[in-house]
Amino acid sequence: MAKIIRFPVVLVALLLLISAGCAKHVSKCTSPEDNPQHHYLLGMGLLEKGDVTGAEDKFQRAITCEEGFGPAYAGVSLVNTEKAIARYKAQKDAAHMKVDVDRAMESLEASAKNAKDDEDTFAYHVAVIRVDTALKPGKWLDDAEEHYKAAMKLKVDDRKLLYYDGREAAMYFMGRAYLEGKAFQAARDRFADVIGEKTSSKWAPLAEKQWNRTDKIVRAMAGITVGDVGKTIAAQGMVSRADMAALLIDELKIDKLFAGRIPVESRLAKMKADFTPADTLASPFKDEILTLMKWGVRGLEPVYDEQTRAYMFRPDNMVTRKEFALVLEDVLIKLMGDDKLATAYFGQDKSPFPDVAASAAWYNAVMNVVTRSIMETELSGEFRPDAMVDGAEAILAIRVLRHRLNIN
Repeated sequence: MAKIIRFPVVLVALLLLISAGCAKHVSKCTSPEDNPQHHYLLGMGLLEKGDVTGAEDKFQRAITCEEGFGPAYAGVSLVNTEKAIARYKAQKDAAHMKVDVDRAMESLEASAKNAKDDEDTFAYHVAVIRVDTALKPGKWLDDAEEHYKAAMKLKVDDRKLLYYDGREAAMYFMGRAYLEGKAFQAARDRFADVIGEKTSSKWAPLAEKQWNRTDKIVRAMAGITVGDVGKTIAAQGMVSRADMAALLIDELKIDKLFAGRIPVESRLAKMKADFTPADTLASPFKDEILTLMKWGVRGLEPVYDEQTRAYMFRPDNMVTRKEFALVLEDVLIKLMGDDKLATAYFGQDKSPFPDVAASAAWYNAVMNVVTRSIMETELSGEFRPDAMVDGAEAILAIRVLRHRLNIN
């Protein structure tokens, strides 16, 4: 019969404590590629692609590998920020997004608490700038500026920054913050800083694109007369038909200009839109739309809707570049009194634009606005007829048109 060996209770307890202590230091991720830095990088890449769920899995795996890995918590804060925004878009209720917002803030605190070096701290500060920009809590732009200044004071080693790659990342995201806050000049300056900091940076091409956009906005804002409406439109990536009506009426003074072409006052007094489209009744720019309809500006006419069997203005539809070209051409024709402009380029065999055929219905309009430098092409010569007009482009084109027609 085997002899049973009995250990003293104290010895057993001691052995258990030693065993537990050893287990605590055993890595939960043992293979070379299964490490927190690797998972964090993958998570940030997935987040960049819009895969929020995949990014969250990678950040959580990074935390599993190393519970105190600060950058992973910063990544989790960005995930929860995206979740909060998606929840608000789906439910239109700020209360429902509070859980995700709270989690984002908690993750930021964990990121700051677990930062082991300047590189971890840098990732935390940039994450705050990004969360502030997306959620806009309280005096968010002031807070973003404070974290930007703190990030730029750090002595970081670009090689250890993992995803952010260089200190210019903070400049880039601060530029995005200024752009969201409509501080356009400051945004342009930050994007310029990125380009000047390191041309080989992965943030440089993104910053250059944003610099071009903000530079256009800054130029468009100079001398703008429609106040906050114009400021809002200038920053928009797309312009709706209702917004375009407001710009044409307020910036170009179309009603006054067209009225000046009609010498008979009694006839002018009787002029009005033939009807009020049902979909314009709730629009804040209803009056501007009806004024535009009164003058029959081509490119922004009401269109027949098969479902309702009625003509609708579709105020929320976005204006394409080819539609805008038609609008500008029509204004030119009406104000110059030159009907020949409408057919000036008919019959041409070859188009100078690789994406606009000479037989296209909008070809003549495109030629009229491009040859007069009212609208611009890409460096490649492409006009991008189906691309949406952005706010700054619309305002700049209207301003050039005013100069061409000597309108004060």
